Amino acid sequence: MSAYEGRFAGRAAVVTGGASGLGKAAAARIVAEGGRVVLWDLNADTLKAAATEVGAVTTVALDVADPEAVASAAEISNAALGGRIDILVASAGVTGATAPVQEFPIDSWKRVVDINLNGVFYCCRAVVPFMLANGYGRIVNVASVAGKEGNPNASAYSASKAGVIGFTKSLGKELAGKGVIANSLTPATFESPILEQLPQSQVDYMRSKIPMGRLGEVEESAAMVCFMASEECSFTTASTFDTSGGRTTY
Repeated sequence: MSAYEGRFAGRAAVVTGGASGLGKAAAARIVAEGGRVVLWDLNADTLKAAATEVGAVTTVALDVADPEAVASAAEISNAALGGRIDILVASAGVTGATAPVQEFPIDSWKRVVDINLNGVFYCCRAVVPFMLANGYGRIVNVASVAGKEGNPNASAYSASKAGVIGFTKSLGKELAGKGVIANSLTPATFESPILEQLPQSQVDYMRSKIPMGRLGEVEESAAMVCFMASEECSFTTASTFDTSGGRTTY
């Protein structure tokens, strides 16, 4: 049982990247704390299994890099959640290639930016009108410590996550005073299926940069996400929350 039982009672959430990792963990906690959740993810098979495990209202299999699919998913989700979307957790993302800039594959660059940055924009663009209509919303855009510091041989990922931070600052300022709060999360590397996309040398490098000497646990970032997504987060907006084990300096 969650220590925050009932924190999300009456609230409805959309979680992207909800089939695994941070998205799944955050969704599970929102449901455990009384909320209703719709999961979005590209992988239809793992999405179905995650929905059963989490207790989601429904799921939508889509590519967040497709703006028309995102707009349709928002309509479907709003209807499934009874005419409201109170929370958006945008955690869908990919790492892309591991290579120096001069060798970085152009198709990988475009795909990373399309999912990690454009996808966040599409999701916020589609969901914000529902939040404004109800005068309430919490948006959590998952960025990364890489967006603050940059990781070598991960230029697309670092650039896309820096873009998420800047985009969220702009969005939060636009929505300030309208009942809708938007912040980004900047975690250091944590144990997650996304690490399977990286060579071990890259994972070891990222671990070496964390003063606490270990990777994060997904539950640690999920706890922060749920604070950011709750009514308790009522004054901080257009900002970043850090779960980096001491790595970030600002």
